[in-house]
Amino acid sequence: MRLIDLFSGAGGFTLGFVQHFGKRLKPVWANDFDADAAASYETNFGPHAVYGDILELLADPEIEIPEADVVIGGPPCQGFSLLNKQRTDDPRKQLWRPYFDVVERSGATTFVMENVRYLLNTLEHRLIIETAESMGFKTASALLCAADYGVPQVRYRAVIVGSRNGDPHDVFPPRKTHFKPNGTKPLDFFEYEVEPEPWRTVRDAIVDLPEPQGTEIRDEPPPLNLHFGRNPTPMSMERYRAIPEEGMNRFDLQRLAPELTPACWINKKSGGTDLFGRLWWDRPAFTIRTEFFKPEKGRYLHPKQHRPITHREAARFQSFPDDFVFKGKKIKVARQIGNAVPPLLARKIAAAIEELITDEATRT
Repeated sequence: MRLIDLFSGAGGFTLGFVQHFGKRLKPVWANDFDADAAASYETNFGPHAVYGDILELLADPEIEIPEADVVIGGPPCQGFSLLNKQRTDDPRKQLWRPYFDVVERSGATTFVMENVRYLLNTLEHRLIIETAESMGFKTASALLCAADYGVPQVRYRAVIVGSRNGDPHDVFPPRKTHFKPNGTKPLDFFEYEVEPEPWRTVRDAIVDLPEPQGTEIRDEPPPLNLHFGRNPTPMSMERYRAIPEEGMNRFDLQRLAPELTPACWINKKSGGTDLFGRLWWDRPAFTIRTEFFKPEKGRYLHPKQHRPITHREAARFQSFPDDFVFKGKKIKVARQIGNAVPPLLARKIAAAIEELITDEATRT
């Protein structure tokens, strides 16, 4: 099976498909606007990642889109984010159009589009579905939680699957492999696999790692190469120590040490309950974004140590294996980690795609 990955980043989406299909899958083309991300993709999957603006590439007569069976990818999602969802003029909302151009040029019979959860039930979502149906695709859309598929992170993503030959509703969304612990196992045969497991936790993902060393990417074999820290200011260290218990956040800081709390947080009475928050050992991590190394951006403090999580810890929360290679400086690597489709989630989507393709072959 031949695969194209658009807006590929480092290749988390491709990795999940490779993990599922193995040698039965051949990635043949990928594209990203970030040179370091494209370099990461090529290092892990072969020299077929093309760096550049997808609109310019598609307008270049010398660029040939290879034949493919499946196109996957996530057009840049900032236009659908919670802060931007009211904007109707955000050009990043339109990058699903060249995505479908590649689907058409490659002759793919199946596509998978991934985006932020806020895409669903928007005008853009309806336009995407209408465009796909006009091209002969049947579609199914779902909101997936990565933790339900073995990723040690509560991360919700909108996923749209399209097929020219079968009905994606027959196989999508994939059955969940993990469940949120609440004292009882789920019994829904149609929603879960036969023996689902509890959600994987922060402890499961990172408890084996030693304390980080240094502040830059290390000349060490993985996992230590990406297990480095920062140089916090004395004020930051005081703030870390003021909220030592798992689950604490900026409101606890304001309650326990108002003199250490920034005025902007004091004036903001609601919202942002995860800002400057500590993770829990025995729960999944929260959504890993591109600035996970900044506690003021989310719940990114280590459960016990007085520091933010490291690049390696973030990569594990995203379900990247330690031997996956990221290229570029640490800021670029952080962006690649935070923007990625968690490979384990992608792997379960790939399993559904195989089932869909198998059903198609049986019918024909």
